[in-house]
Amino acid sequence: MDEIAEAMTISNRSDFAQWAIERAKAIVADQGGNLALAARGQGDEQIAETANALGQAIVDALLDVFDGLVPQD
Repeated sequence: MDEIAEAMTISNRSDFAQWAIERAKAIVADQGGNLALAARGQGDEQIAETANALGQAIVDALLDVFDGLVPQD
């Protein structure tokens, strides 16, 4: 996925929550089709694998921003 990073100032939990919601929506919009395709005619194992990949993409995005919020020693 080619992505253009947009700068955003996160100054409180509400800002982070809003960012997280918008980012998760973008990831689902981008990768959710894969889950829908897996649900059509694929076995439970393929559906689980695709759903896990979608969830991992969301977790990775959240951790990436969280790491930027925590001061580095």
